[in-house]
Amino acid sequence: MVAGCCVDVRAADVAHEAASGSIIDSVAAWASIVWDYVRSHTGAVVSVAYVLVQIAGVLTSIRAILTARTSQGAVAWVVALILMPVVSVPAYWVFGRSKFHGYVTLRRQRSAISAPTIQAALIRMRAKNMLVTPQFGEPFAIELLAHLPLTRGNDVELLIDGDDTFSSIFDGIDRAREYVLVQFYIIHDDDTGRELLSHLVAKVKEGVRCHVLFDEIGSSGLTRKYVRDMRAAGINVSAFNTRRGRWNRFQINFRNHRKIVVVDGREAWVGGLNVGDEYRSRDKKAGYWRDTHTRLAGPVVQCVQAVFLEDWHWATGEIPKFEWRPEVAPNGVSRVALCLPSAPSDELETATLFFLDAINTARTRIWIASPYFVPDEQFISALQLAALRGVDVRILIPDKADNFLVQLSAWSYIEELETVGIKTFRYTKGFMHHKVVVVDNAYSTIGTANFDNRSFRLNFELTMAFADRQFNEQVTKMLENDFACSRLATSAELNARGFWFRLAVRVAMLLAPVQ
Repeated sequence: MVAGCCVDVRAADVAHEAASGSIIDSVAAWASIVWDYVRSHTGAVVSVAYVLVQIAGVLTSIRAILTARTSQGAVAWVVALILMPVVSVPAYWVFGRSKFHGYVTLRRQRSAISAPTIQAALIRMRAKNMLVTPQFGEPFAIELLAHLPLTRGNDVELLIDGDDTFSSIFDGIDRAREYVLVQFYIIHDDDTGRELLSHLVAKVKEGVRCHVLFDEIGSSGLTRKYVRDMRAAGINVSAFNTRRGRWNRFQINFRNHRKIVVVDGREAWVGGLNVGDEYRSRDKKAGYWRDTHTRLAGPVVQCVQAVFLEDWHWATGEIPKFEWRPEVAPNGVSRVALCLPSAPSDELETATLFFLDAINTARTRIWIASPYFVPDEQFISALQLAALRGVDVRILIPDKADNFLVQLSAWSYIEELETVGIKTFRYTKGFMHHKVVVVDNAYSTIGTANFDNRSFRLNFELTMAFADRQFNEQVTKMLENDFACSRLATSAELNARGFWFRLAVRVAMLLAPVQ
């Protein structure tokens, strides 16, 4: 009671001084009162703060239960949020959510605006026999998953490693007559990045429109000067803005991992490479970089272009005019291709369902190459069932990963896979970064999605699937060369590593959902 009276008296004195003194003196006096009050009531303040944090933890855990995509993830977050709310509540709002808000709504708005051009492109594809039609006229399940059609009349060129890839991309940019679209997860301001910039600047001087989109987290090292030079040259450049929107503001867990180049709506490049010297094996620290990209022509390019347009519209609010008149590629009369975008904004787990279907339908072989192989239980079970059916199942991962947790957790699956005859190879020639799958002699996929929780649930990814025997043989031969540069990993090797290494592997496996 006495303390309260003293505070009232001092407050009255401060009010009197405020009327006759300076504002700075008044603020200082009020700050002194607040500080004295907090010091005299420390226990009460701490207790109230503790109760509020606990309430925040309980409320956030309810949200985690309602929105988590896996039961394991929900349980982990609930335990952490209730037992350690001071740390876990802010961590959840930064890392915990797996749904990207706003993108779906904007996609519907964008589709309504551009419906005439998109519909005209589909009508043209159908009229010129560019669509693959099922026997009974209903869409394929894979088309419903991709929200894009299965197209024929495409051409695809396999580009192995960085020099071939960037030589092809730069030549393609030089051929541009109307516009160039560039999107990468990582762009570095190094020799390769500057070479890309010089080709784009040259096209702008010729009157060609150039649009560049990058992920602000993946390209966090990109210099401001590089971006300024782009804008000064007349290039339209933007970050993807994953934190745009009320609910995404504090999120740094979502990434746009796509790698896309489109020229005039006629050619496209999609694959595993970003823009940087290390991707061309020109960085001594990174060493030899093994990667794969593709050059595309034909109606499937329009689908890749539609993916870029959605991302560009999210980032900038703009809908530029592009070419929407698909044409059959000169050498692609019968080549079938599908463009499969996947994202945390999807209603279904697009990439998860697509690759599960690939494993479940394999009859003779399924070979998977991924630098980040951290599958969940449903994939392990599907792979085991495939092996029991007599399918040749092989996994190719790098011997030395650029992520320590991923490198450790990859060992945790060896015994489960080995038990049913699945072979895991570790690439030893350098760092293997490509994401390639071969299914029977039927089709192969090349894209940006890894076999891990991040690619399947948190990243914006793009996977290209090709149903063409000749191309499939090329991809198969490429992987056979990779296997020849690899060693077979076994559970015996794991057991020989010792107790502490095996313990670290198990801990890494427990952390797999957040890697």
